[in-house]
Amino acid sequence: MNIYKNQTIAGSAALPIVLDLFIPEEFSQVIIFSHGYKGFKDWGAFNLMAAYFAAKGVAFCKFNFSHNGGTPENPIDFPDLEAFSKNTYSLELADLGLVIDYVEERFKNTKPQLFAMGHSRGGGITLLQASKDSRLSGAITLAAVSDFSNRFVFDLEQWKKEGVTYVENARTKQKMPHLYSFYQDFIDNRNRLDIPENLKDCHIPLCIIHGTKDVVVKQEHPTLINEIAHQAEIHYIPATHTFNARHPWTKPQMPAPLKEACLKILTFLKKHR
Repeated sequence: MNIYKNQTIAGSAALPIVLDLFIPEEFSQVIIFSHGYKGFKDWGAFNLMAAYFAAKGVAFCKFNFSHNGGTPENPIDFPDLEAFSKNTYSLELADLGLVIDYVEERFKNTKPQLFAMGHSRGGGITLLQASKDSRLSGAITLAAVSDFSNRFVFDLEQWKKEGVTYVENARTKQKMPHLYSFYQDFIDNRNRLDIPENLKDCHIPLCIIHGTKDVVVKQEHPTLINEIAHQAEIHYIPATHTFNARHPWTKPQMPAPLKEACLKILTFLKKHR
């Protein structure tokens, strides 16, 4: 296995995307993984997850969205809150497309199957990409959001008036800013960012995995995805929103629920070779 950490490619709005590649000696499939809200590519047990798939013969690419608040010098946590404040769903969707471009070009000689995979908000971005990207052979979601319209829990009038609102990061204690342009971008690009509507056009296989103890993204989300998508399989695991992982994760093995999710993903990948 070859591991390439903290590679950079051009991202959205002149900010770089920092990514990792876990490459087996031989492989015919690649997973491209998107992290969730207030997340990053090295969160929790994500490195163990990437290494697990590579050890099973599946290449793995995970990356930081260009405006997630990390930097090439410090891709863990959120040293660049100005960039974080300017993030939008549209930027994240564009970033995922750029990473797929990069992976496709890097492996153009062997032409492996490409599978997009995302956790939480990254799962929602993955579903949007899966609805339009013919290069993908399938998509996988972990605790995915099925509708961005109900994720804006702020006082919209106050937010618009002040131009910014803040969310405290419970772990780092940072006051993380969201400019009102985040919401405005969603309104301006509603057609492209409407997950349920776009899922009607998704005809590639989907693997939906959700924790039964998830209180962050509740059970109606996987249910909605399963009802709309044309080729979906759904799996419930007794697990929290993060599949019992946390950050930092110092144990040498993934938590059991995340390992169970990975086993289901491997079965899905084998089925769709």
